Amino acid sequence: MSNSAKGLLPLAELDARPLADRMRPRTIDDYVGQAHLFGPGKPLRRMLEGGQLHSMILWGPPGTGKTTLARLVADTCDAHFIALSAVMAGVKDIRAAAEQARAVREESGRRTVLFLDEVHRFNKAQQDAFLPWVEDGTLVFIGATTENPSFELNNALLSRARVYVLRSLAEEDIRRVL
Repeated sequence: MSNSAKGLLPLAELDARPLADRMRPRTIDDYVGQAHLFGPGKPLRRMLEGGQLHSMILWGPPGTGKTTLARLVADTCDAHFIALSAVMAGVKDIRAAAEQARAVREESGRRTVLFLDEVHRFNKAQQDAFLPWVEDGTLVFIGATTENPSFELNNALLSRARVYVLRSLAEEDIRRVL
């Protein structure tokens, strides 16, 4: 008896992506948790409803949806999205992203969100590399960190971004996802 006859999907049709990626929300309305940021009248909800995209630091423990949130913010605001990891990237990558963002803006008029995961791993000089492009609007910077931004990020970058604290999901939120 074949897999199809048993009601099983053929191996070629199975989604090979990790479970976390398959479960990831696709729209801001699917995002679970963080009601203090997304509830009616709350800061990120107001930003998205008003289309007022701004640079931000997402600070919270692992698994709170920082990366997903950055992608959803960009999608909701119809912005081009570039993701980098501070573990693997350097200033050269930031420059390349800024050039790509400039080209996207010239071609389509769309803004670019540059997401940097583990931003606290960049040293102060590397963090400064974002400043010219954040200041002139070429990039909207979204950094994700598990460390206190007041201690790990330089003042120049912090002064150009809003810090949002993400909380661990409550048991009720986890049940909603499952």
